[in-house]
Amino acid sequence: MPPPSDSPQSADSGTPALATPLVRFRSWWDGLSGNVRGSIWLFAAGLVFAVMGALIKFVGQRLPVVEILFLRQAFVIVVVSPAIIKGFPAVFRTERLGLHTLRVGLSAIAMTTGFTALVHLPLAEATAISFSRTLFTTMLAVVILHEIVGWRRWTATAVGFVGVVIVAHPSPSGLNEYALLALLSAFFVAMIMICLRMLARTERPATIIAYQSVCLTVILAGPAWYFWVWPTWEDLALTAVIGGVMSLAQFVNIKAYSNGEAAAIAPVEYIRLLASAGLGFMMFSEVPTIYTVIGAVFIIGSTLYTIRRNAMKNTPVPPRPPEVAP
Repeated sequence: MPPPSDSPQSADSGTPALATPLVRFRSWWDGLSGNVRGSIWLFAAGLVFAVMGALIKFVGQRLPVVEILFLRQAFVIVVVSPAIIKGFPAVFRTERLGLHTLRVGLSAIAMTTGFTALVHLPLAEATAISFSRTLFTTMLAVVILHEIVGWRRWTATAVGFVGVVIVAHPSPSGLNEYALLALLSAFFVAMIMICLRMLARTERPATIIAYQSVCLTVILAGPAWYFWVWPTWEDLALTAVIGGVMSLAQFVNIKAYSNGEAAAIAPVEYIRLLASAGLGFMMFSEVPTIYTVIGAVFIIGSTLYTIRRNAMKNTPVPPRPPEVAP
């Protein structure tokens, strides 16, 4: 007769009766609704994007923005090249080459303007302005996709842009040039969202990623060479970390929107504004101004209303393209 075991066993399976912490967590996680899981993932994504923004701002004090972008893309290529090579040449087959080219060009502009604004503006201010992309998307959807937008959403859009003006608080001499760059970046991100809606009708995700990764690296190579400053080993390590954080942000963002409904979980993304304000204070001694706080309330409120109306109209609420600046 075998000696009695010291640990309690399940009568039917012979497995330990006390579940391990990992099993308990898995059971708890699986018991959550999709929207709750998506909200948790998006909360994590907001924190990761905020960290990415802070790292970009830190490295941007030492290296040109286009060089940071190029080095970041180089690390991205290293990550995605096995999948591209495995799928070659089929992964590049497309009937919408022009739209892919437009999207890549818009990404280059959006990232250059967005990263430049991020380096020179307080983190909270740059982040608040970036949320105006949803407002631009509403306008562009009417012009390009011929979507019908009622007076309520137009009013929300107008209120949101009032918030942008408050955040930017232009002086009598004009709008701060870096606030203008942040606004331009939000506009180009909205254009990218429209392109993604159109590409998603016919293109595989692998094809979209392949064109984005390869073509964007090629586009950035020239400007990066022109403005090149030899990075230190610390700079290279930090840009590698930025690439890794970006990949993590993409993964977490995708998990969020694959688990939950976009309209239901999107409000959680605004944790990024609080995280950016906190990191700005801790790393760069930045204190959000009253203009940033009031303007952010206008922008967030109008964006949440737009998302709610989109849900009622059954209009897709796409997540922010993960490759663009946070």
